[in-house]
Amino acid sequence: MAERSTTEKPAFIQFNDLVCESVGGKVIFATDEWFAPAANLLKREAPEFISSAFTEFGKWMDGWETRRKRIPGQDWCIIALGVPGRIHGFDVDTSFFTGNHSPHVSIQAGTLEEAPPFTLEGDRTGMAASPSQLTAVAKLGSEAWPELVGVSKLLPGYADSCHNYFKVDFNQRVTHLRLNMYPDGGIARLRVYGVGQRDWSSVSPNQEVDLLALTNGGVCLGYSDAHFGHPRNMIALGRALNMADGWETARRLDRPKHLQADQKGILQVPGSEWAVFRLGHPGTISSIEVDTNHFKGNFPDSCVVEVCSLTAQQEAESVRDRWTGVNWQILLPPQKLSPHHRHLFSGSDLASVSVSSHVRLSIRPDGGVSRLRLWGRPANKGPASKL
Repeated sequence: MAERSTTEKPAFIQFNDLVCESVGGKVIFATDEWFAPAANLLKREAPEFISSAFTEFGKWMDGWETRRKRIPGQDWCIIALGVPGRIHGFDVDTSFFTGNHSPHVSIQAGTLEEAPPFTLEGDRTGMAASPSQLTAVAKLGSEAWPELVGVSKLLPGYADSCHNYFKVDFNQRVTHLRLNMYPDGGIARLRVYGVGQRDWSSVSPNQEVDLLALTNGGVCLGYSDAHFGHPRNMIALGRALNMADGWETARRLDRPKHLQADQKGILQVPGSEWAVFRLGHPGTISSIEVDTNHFKGNFPDSCVVEVCSLTAQQEAESVRDRWTGVNWQILLPPQKLSPHHRHLFSGSDLASVSVSSHVRLSIRPDGGVSRLRLWGRPANKGPASKL
């Protein structure tokens, strides 16, 4: 079912992390959390190591670490995805677990109609599952869930080996995961890359929604540069926490030595940076939000928003060709942007276009955008692929 990646950064990592705590992912059961609680797996921040940090239970670690097992069995946990959807790949990150990482791992998937009536709260360091918790979780029958990643060897958490990537080919919508360690040890982070899947039958054709939000199935499919921050950050929940929680490019090296502006104050530069997204559902866009929150000395000078409508085959060809042959329609003509500001565009700001399935945001000459929202009405049906 899963294929271990041999590349340093496989293509699927540009998709959304469906299990991060920032989108509502949560560990609801763990067999053991002696040295470090399983909730750490879902932290947004990268793992860290503090050599002098200890707790009363042993060395503090920024991940999930169980005690050295001295009884039969193996350790495992159940995780509720923050955004249910189709999974394309995993990153099982063992950062800083060098003499104590879990030797092997497997991952199973569940699709539950209702959320289990139990969860884990508070600091679980030094704790293990109680008999009542074991009884409750047994009712899920998780040991029989489909296997997305078979029993696979994990590499230790050194900088050149900590990211254990697994590509997945599984077409079903997933709501929960079972992460198995064999037999015990530590894992720093679990990243679950995929595309959210919303039940659009419950959305009225007259209801305006953010067609691009990751919770509604929006996903980044390509970009020109992501030196300081990935464009997928722009479709995350809420407003950005800081500059790292947005899309930021490097400074373009083809900028003129002396910058000049047109009559509207927009800088005249030869190049631009871009990011392409598939909407969660094809629709008609009626308003746009471009938020440069936190970008004060590094915001773009201007932006343009373009749209198109593609079939699944056309999308695949465009991804292969890096979006060079697409017939884009301008939805939002060039607009001057301001630092640390929430820009709203609607009505006469937007050109009249038909139902769209994909969008391209271009910024000139470079810089950072924290959030992009595309409010509109979903179409009854459209050609966009539901990968």
